[in-house]
Amino acid sequence: MEYRALGRSELKVSAVCLGTMTFGQQNSEAEGHAQLDRAVAAGINFIDTAEMYPVPARAETYGATERIVGSWLKRQARDQVVIATKAAGPARRMEWIRGGPLAFDLANLRRALEDSLQRLQTDYVDLYQLHWPARNQPMFGQWQFEPEQERESTPLRETLEALAVLVQEGKIRQVGVSNEHPWGVMEFLRLAREHGLPAIASTQNAYNLINRLYDTGGLSEVCFRERVSLLAYSPLAFGHLSGKYLADAKAAGRITAFPGFGQRYEKVNVPPALAAYRELAARHGLSMTGLALAFCYNRPGVTSTIIGATSLAQLEENLEAWERRPGAEQWRAIQTDIDAVHQRYPNPAL
Repeated sequence: MEYRALGRSELKVSAVCLGTMTFGQQNSEAEGHAQLDRAVAAGINFIDTAEMYPVPARAETYGATERIVGSWLKRQARDQVVIATKAAGPARRMEWIRGGPLAFDLANLRRALEDSLQRLQTDYVDLYQLHWPARNQPMFGQWQFEPEQERESTPLRETLEALAVLVQEGKIRQVGVSNEHPWGVMEFLRLAREHGLPAIASTQNAYNLINRLYDTGGLSEVCFRERVSLLAYSPLAFGHLSGKYLADAKAAGRITAFPGFGQRYEKVNVPPALAAYRELAARHGLSMTGLALAFCYNRPGVTSTIIGATSLAQLEENLEAWERRPGAEQWRAIQTDIDAVHQRYPNPAL
Protein backbone atom coordinates (compact mmCIF):
# COMPACT_ATOMS: atom_id res chain seq x y z
CA MET A 1 0.00 0.00 0.00
CA GLU A 2 1.14 3.55 -0.69
CA TYR A 3 0.66 6.42 1.73
CA ARG A 4 0.28 9.96 0.45
CA ALA A 5 0.10 13.43 1.94
CA LEU A 6 -3.42 14.77 2.31
CA GLY A 7 -3.17 18.17 0.63
CA ARG A 8 -0.56 20.34 2.34
CA SER A 9 -1.17 18.67 5.68
CA GLU A 10 1.03 16.27 7.62
CA LEU A 11 -1.62 13.54 7.43
CA LYS A 12 -0.58 10.48 5.44
CA VAL A 13 -3.45 8.49 3.97
CA SER A 14 -3.50 5.18 2.14
CA ALA A 15 -4.00 5.34 -1.62
CA VAL A 16 -7.10 3.22 -1.10
CA CYS A 17 -9.76 4.37 1.38
CA LEU A 18 -12.57 2.21 2.72
CA GLY A 19 -15.99 3.77 2.25
CA THR A 20 -18.69 2.69 4.70
CA MET A 21 -21.97 4.02 3.33
CA THR A 22 -23.51 0.52 3.21
CA PHE A 23 -22.97 -0.17 6.93
CA GLY A 24 -26.29 -0.18 8.74
CA GLN A 25 -28.40 -0.66 5.62
CA GLN A 26 -26.93 -3.35 3.37
CA ASN A 27 -24.32 -4.52 5.88
CA SER A 28 -24.73 -5.49 9.52
CA GLU A 29 -22.37 -4.39 12.28
CA ALA A 30 -20.52 -7.72 12.13
CA GLU A 31 -20.14 -7.44 8.36
CA GLY A 32 -18.93 -3.86 8.68
CA HIS A 33 -16.35 -4.86 11.27
CA ALA A 34 -15.14 -7.71 9.05
CA GLN A 35 -14.63 -5.28 6.17
CA LEU A 36 -12.79 -2.82 8.40
CA ASP A 37 -10.52 -5.57 9.74
CA ARG A 38 -9.74 -6.80 6.22
CA ALA A 39 -9.02 -3.28 5.00
CA VAL A 40 -6.58 -2.61 7.82
CA ALA A 41 -4.89 -5.96 7.19
CA ALA A 42 -4.38 -4.84 3.58
CA GLY A 43 -2.65 -1.65 4.74
CA ILE A 44 -5.59 0.74 4.50
CA ASN A 45 -5.44 3.38 7.22
CA PHE A 46 -8.11 5.71 5.81
CA ILE A 47 -11.82 5.22 6.63
CA ASP A 48 -14.56 7.48 5.24
CA THR A 49 -18.04 7.90 6.67
CA ALA A 50 -20.69 10.62 7.16
CA GLU A 51 -23.36 11.63 9.62
CA MET A 52 -26.15 11.00 7.08
CA TYR A 53 -25.05 7.43 6.27
CA PRO A 54 -26.12 4.81 5.44
CA VAL A 55 -27.62 5.50 2.04
CA PRO A 56 -30.23 5.92 0.88
CA ALA A 57 -30.59 8.35 3.77
CA ARG A 58 -33.57 7.58 6.01
CA ALA A 59 -34.67 8.73 9.44
CA GLU A 60 -34.79 5.10 10.59
CA THR A 61 -31.12 4.43 9.86
CA TYR A 62 -29.60 7.89 10.35
CA GLY A 63 -26.22 7.69 12.11
CA ALA A 64 -26.01 3.89 11.97
CA THR A 65 -22.85 3.86 9.88
CA GLU A 66 -20.88 6.05 12.27
CA ARG A 67 -22.04 3.91 15.19
CA ILE A 68 -20.77 0.77 13.48
CA VAL A 69 -17.44 2.41 12.68
CA GLY A 70 -17.29 3.68 16.26
CA SER A 71 -17.83 0.29 17.86
CA TRP A 72 -14.92 -0.96 15.74
CA LEU A 73 -12.74 2.11 16.30
CA LYS A 74 -12.81 1.86 20.10
CA ARG A 75 -10.66 -1.28 19.95
CA GLN A 76 -8.09 0.17 17.52
CA ALA A 77 -4.94 2.18 18.12
CA ARG A 78 -6.59 5.54 17.43
CA ASP A 79 -3.46 7.25 16.11
CA GLN A 80 -3.02 4.54 13.46
CA VAL A 81 -6.37 5.16 11.76
CA VAL A 82 -7.37 8.24 9.74
CA ILE A 83 -11.09 8.84 10.20
CA ALA A 84 -12.96 11.13 7.82
CA THR A 85 -16.59 12.07 8.27
CA LYS A 86 -18.93 14.71 6.84
CA ALA A 87 -21.54 17.21 7.92
CA ALA A 88 -24.77 17.17 5.92
CA GLY A 89 -25.71 20.53 4.44
CA PRO A 90 -28.97 22.24 3.55
CA ALA A 91 -30.81 21.95 0.23
CA ARG A 92 -31.70 18.27 0.61
CA ARG A 93 -34.88 17.14 2.32
CA MET A 94 -33.65 15.38 5.46
CA GLU A 95 -35.66 16.92 8.28
CA TRP A 96 -34.44 14.28 10.74
CA ILE A 97 -30.93 15.81 10.65
CA ARG A 98 -30.91 18.89 12.91
CA GLY A 99 -34.36 19.88 11.61
CA GLY A 100 -33.16 20.47 8.07
CA PRO A 101 -30.23 20.85 8.42
CA LEU A 102 -30.38 24.61 8.14
CA ALA A 103 -26.88 25.98 7.74
CA PHE A 104 -23.12 25.50 7.84
CA ASP A 105 -22.81 27.90 10.76
CA LEU A 106 -21.07 27.28 14.08
CA ALA A 107 -24.17 26.06 15.91
CA ASN A 108 -25.01 23.47 13.27
CA LEU A 109 -21.43 22.35 12.65
CA ARG A 110 -20.74 22.03 16.37
CA ARG A 111 -23.84 19.93 16.91
CA ALA A 112 -23.13 17.80 13.82
CA LEU A 113 -19.51 17.20 14.83
CA GLU A 114 -20.20 16.47 18.48
CA ASP A 115 -22.93 13.99 17.54
CA SER A 116 -20.52 12.33 15.10
CA LEU A 117 -17.79 12.13 17.74
CA GLN A 118 -20.21 10.46 20.14
CA ARG A 119 -21.25 7.89 17.54
CA LEU A 120 -17.63 7.30 16.49
CA GLN A 121 -16.51 6.98 20.13
CA THR A 122 -13.54 9.27 19.62
CA ASP A 123 -12.42 12.72 20.74
CA TYR A 124 -11.53 13.99 17.27
CA VAL A 125 -11.84 13.32 13.57
CA ASP A 126 -8.83 13.53 11.30
CA LEU A 127 -10.72 15.03 8.35
CA TYR A 128 -14.04 16.85 8.67
CA GLN A 129 -15.78 17.52 5.37
CA LEU A 130 -18.75 19.57 4.22
CA HIS A 131 -20.80 16.90 2.47
CA TRP A 132 -22.05 19.25 -0.23
CA PRO A 133 -22.12 23.04 -0.65
CA ALA A 134 -24.82 25.05 1.06
CA ARG A 135 -25.02 27.43 -1.90
CA ASN A 136 -26.77 26.90 -5.22
CA GLN A 137 -24.62 24.83 -7.58
CA PRO A 138 -25.19 21.80 -9.83
CA MET A 139 -24.55 18.47 -8.15
CA PHE A 140 -25.64 14.83 -7.97
CA GLY A 141 -26.42 14.55 -11.67
CA GLN A 142 -27.47 18.11 -12.40
CA TRP A 143 -25.48 19.22 -15.42
CA GLN A 144 -25.78 23.01 -15.53
CA PHE A 145 -25.73 25.99 -13.20
CA GLU A 146 -29.18 27.56 -12.75
CA PRO A 147 -29.04 31.18 -11.48
CA GLU A 148 -32.80 31.21 -10.89
CA GLN A 149 -32.25 28.63 -8.13
CA GLU A 150 -30.22 31.07 -6.02
CA ARG A 151 -30.98 30.90 -2.29
CA GLU A 152 -29.66 32.20 1.00
CA SER A 153 -26.76 30.23 2.43
CA THR A 154 -24.12 30.61 5.11
CA PRO A 155 -21.25 32.75 3.75
CA LEU A 156 -18.13 30.68 3.17
CA ARG A 157 -16.08 32.87 5.49
CA GLU A 158 -18.51 32.24 8.33
CA THR A 159 -18.35 28.50 7.67
CA LEU A 160 -14.57 28.52 7.64
CA GLU A 161 -14.48 30.57 10.84
CA ALA A 162 -16.77 28.00 12.47
CA LEU A 163 -14.50 25.17 11.39
CA ALA A 164 -11.51 27.13 12.73
CA VAL A 165 -13.11 27.18 16.19
CA LEU A 166 -13.55 23.40 16.11
CA VAL A 167 -9.97 22.91 14.92
CA GLN A 168 -8.71 25.11 17.76
CA GLU A 169 -10.70 23.01 20.22
CA GLY A 170 -8.84 19.91 19.02
CA LYS A 171 -11.92 18.19 17.63
CA ILE A 172 -10.79 18.36 13.98
CA ARG A 173 -7.31 17.89 12.53
CA GLN A 174 -8.00 18.88 8.91
CA VAL A 175 -10.98 20.28 7.03
CA GLY A 176 -12.20 19.36 3.57
CA VAL A 177 -15.09 19.74 1.17
CA SER A 178 -17.07 17.35 -0.98
CA ASN A 179 -18.99 17.64 -4.25
CA GLU A 180 -17.31 21.00 -4.77
CA HIS A 181 -16.63 23.03 -7.90
CA PRO A 182 -13.61 25.18 -8.81
CA TRP A 183 -15.12 28.43 -7.54
CA GLY A 184 -15.83 26.95 -4.12
CA VAL A 185 -12.36 25.43 -3.72
CA MET A 186 -10.65 28.67 -4.75
CA GLU A 187 -12.89 30.81 -2.53
CA PHE A 188 -12.23 28.65 0.51
CA LEU A 189 -8.49 28.87 -0.16
CA ARG A 190 -8.61 32.64 -0.69
CA LEU A 191 -10.49 33.19 2.55
CA ALA A 192 -8.09 30.95 4.44
CA ARG A 193 -5.09 32.94 3.20
CA GLU A 194 -6.60 36.36 3.78
CA HIS A 195 -8.02 35.69 7.25
CA GLY A 196 -5.65 33.13 8.74
CA LEU A 197 -8.23 30.34 8.67
CA PRO A 198 -7.74 26.59 8.07
CA ALA A 199 -7.05 25.74 4.43
CA ILE A 200 -9.05 22.89 2.98
CA ALA A 201 -6.90 19.80 2.49
CA SER A 202 -9.14 17.89 0.10
CA THR A 203 -12.27 17.65 -1.96
CA GLN A 204 -14.21 14.40 -2.17
CA ASN A 205 -15.90 14.22 -5.56
CA ALA A 206 -17.41 11.57 -7.79
CA TYR A 207 -14.75 10.41 -10.23
CA ASN A 208 -14.82 7.44 -12.55
CA LEU A 209 -14.60 6.47 -16.21
CA ILE A 210 -18.06 7.82 -17.01
CA ASN A 211 -17.94 10.94 -14.80
CA ARG A 212 -14.75 12.94 -15.29
CA LEU A 213 -16.02 16.43 -14.52
CA TYR A 214 -12.97 16.81 -12.25
CA ASP A 215 -10.75 16.53 -15.34
CA THR A 216 -12.82 18.56 -17.77
CA GLY A 217 -14.36 21.25 -15.55
CA GLY A 218 -11.20 22.96 -14.33
CA LEU A 219 -11.00 21.42 -10.87
CA SER A 220 -7.98 19.26 -11.71
CA GLU A 221 -5.82 22.31 -12.42
CA VAL A 222 -7.03 24.10 -9.31
CA CYS A 223 -6.24 21.11 -7.09
CA PHE A 224 -2.84 20.53 -8.71
CA ARG A 225 -1.68 24.12 -8.32
CA GLU A 226 -3.15 24.56 -4.83
CA ARG A 227 -2.18 21.10 -3.54
CA VAL A 228 -5.71 20.07 -2.66
CA SER A 229 -6.19 16.31 -2.66
CA LEU A 230 -8.90 14.59 -4.68
CA LEU A 231 -10.61 11.80 -2.78
CA ALA A 232 -12.34 9.94 -5.60
CA TYR A 233 -15.67 8.42 -4.64
CA SER A 234 -17.90 6.10 -6.66
CA PRO A 235 -15.03 4.67 -8.77
CA LEU A 236 -17.38 1.88 -9.91
CA ALA A 237 -20.32 4.22 -10.59
CA PHE A 238 -22.67 2.48 -8.14
CA GLY A 239 -21.72 -0.90 -9.63
CA HIS A 240 -22.28 0.04 -13.27
CA LEU A 241 -18.56 -0.18 -14.01
CA SER A 242 -18.43 -3.70 -12.62
CA GLY A 243 -20.48 -4.69 -15.67
CA LYS A 244 -23.11 -6.50 -13.62
CA TYR A 245 -26.00 -4.39 -14.88
CA LEU A 246 -24.91 -4.93 -18.49
CA ALA A 247 -25.14 -8.66 -17.89
CA ASP A 248 -28.40 -8.44 -15.93
CA ALA A 249 -30.39 -5.23 -15.57
CA LYS A 250 -32.00 -6.68 -12.44
CA ALA A 251 -28.75 -7.74 -10.77
CA ALA A 252 -28.60 -7.29 -7.01
CA GLY A 253 -27.24 -3.90 -5.96
CA ARG A 254 -28.21 -0.43 -4.77
CA ILE A 255 -29.57 0.53 -8.18
CA THR A 256 -32.13 -2.27 -8.16
CA ALA A 257 -32.69 -2.36 -4.38
CA PHE A 258 -33.52 1.33 -4.15
CA PRO A 259 -35.59 2.63 -7.11
CA GLY A 260 -34.61 6.14 -8.16
CA PHE A 261 -31.16 5.85 -6.58
CA GLY A 262 -28.24 6.96 -8.77
CA GLN A 263 -30.27 8.78 -11.41
CA ARG A 264 -27.15 10.25 -12.99
CA TYR A 265 -26.44 6.77 -14.37
CA GLU A 266 -29.77 6.59 -16.21
CA LYS A 267 -28.66 9.01 -18.92
CA VAL A 268 -28.82 8.00 -22.55
CA ASN A 269 -25.11 7.59 -23.30
CA VAL A 270 -24.30 5.53 -20.21
CA PRO A 271 -25.15 2.07 -21.67
CA PRO A 272 -23.07 2.45 -24.87
CA ALA A 273 -20.16 3.91 -22.87
CA LEU A 274 -20.29 0.98 -20.46
CA ALA A 275 -20.34 -1.46 -23.35
CA ALA A 276 -17.29 0.25 -24.88
CA TYR A 277 -15.37 0.03 -21.60
CA ARG A 278 -16.36 -3.63 -21.22
CA GLU A 279 -14.87 -4.35 -24.64
CA LEU A 280 -11.77 -2.32 -23.80
CA ALA A 281 -11.24 -4.21 -20.53
CA ALA A 282 -11.56 -7.59 -22.26
CA ARG A 283 -9.09 -6.52 -24.94
CA HIS A 284 -6.50 -5.79 -22.27
CA GLY A 285 -7.19 -8.90 -20.20
CA LEU A 286 -8.91 -7.07 -17.35
CA SER A 287 -12.29 -7.30 -15.69
CA MET A 288 -14.44 -4.16 -15.92
CA THR A 289 -13.93 -3.69 -12.19
CA GLY A 290 -10.18 -4.01 -12.63
CA LEU A 291 -10.18 -1.46 -15.43
CA ALA A 292 -12.36 1.06 -13.58
CA LEU A 293 -10.33 0.87 -10.39
CA ALA A 294 -7.00 0.92 -12.23
CA PHE A 295 -8.15 4.14 -13.89
CA CYS A 296 -8.55 5.85 -10.50
CA TYR A 297 -5.53 4.16 -8.97
CA ASN A 298 -3.31 5.44 -11.80
CA ARG A 299 -4.59 9.00 -12.14
CA PRO A 300 -1.98 11.51 -10.93
CA GLY A 301 -4.53 13.82 -9.30
CA VAL A 302 -6.14 11.15 -7.12
CA THR A 303 -4.70 11.01 -3.61
CA SER A 304 -7.01 8.23 -2.44
CA THR A 305 -9.74 6.17 -4.09
CA ILE A 306 -12.75 5.38 -1.90
CA ILE A 307 -13.86 1.80 -2.39
CA GLY A 308 -17.07 0.38 -0.96
CA ALA A 309 -18.44 -3.13 -0.86
CA THR A 310 -21.40 -5.08 0.40
CA SER A 311 -19.43 -8.32 0.79
CA LEU A 312 -15.92 -9.42 1.62
CA ALA A 313 -15.72 -10.96 -1.86
CA GLN A 314 -16.32 -7.55 -3.44
CA LEU A 315 -13.79 -5.97 -1.10
CA GLU A 316 -11.21 -8.62 -2.06
CA GLU A 317 -11.76 -7.85 -5.75
CA ASN A 318 -11.22 -4.14 -5.10
CA LEU A 319 -8.05 -4.82 -3.12
CA GLU A 320 -6.78 -7.20 -5.79
CA ALA A 321 -7.24 -4.46 -8.38
CA TRP A 322 -4.75 -2.38 -6.38
CA GLU A 323 -2.24 -5.20 -6.00
CA ARG A 324 -2.47 -6.22 -9.67
CA ARG A 325 -2.83 -2.86 -11.37
CA PRO A 326 -1.17 -2.74 -14.80
CA GLY A 327 2.46 -1.71 -15.12
CA ALA A 328 3.50 1.61 -16.63
CA GLU A 329 3.92 0.41 -20.22
CA GLN A 330 0.66 -1.52 -20.29
CA TRP A 331 -1.14 1.36 -18.64
CA ARG A 332 -0.02 3.82 -21.33
CA ALA A 333 -1.68 1.63 -23.95
CA ILE A 334 -4.82 1.26 -21.85
CA GLN A 335 -4.98 5.00 -21.19
CA THR A 336 -4.79 5.69 -24.93
CA ASP A 337 -7.81 3.44 -25.46
CA ILE A 338 -9.65 5.01 -22.53
CA ASP A 339 -9.09 8.44 -24.05
CA ALA A 340 -10.55 7.22 -27.33
CA VAL A 341 -13.72 5.98 -25.61
CA HIS A 342 -13.93 9.19 -23.61
CA GLN A 343 -13.82 11.20 -26.84
CA ARG A 344 -16.81 9.22 -28.12
CA TYR A 345 -18.77 9.35 -24.85
CA PRO A 346 -17.52 12.33 -22.82
CA ASN A 347 -18.89 12.28 -19.28
CA PRO A 348 -22.11 10.37 -20.03
CA ALA A 349 -23.02 10.27 -16.31
CA LEU A 350 -22.07 13.82 -15.46
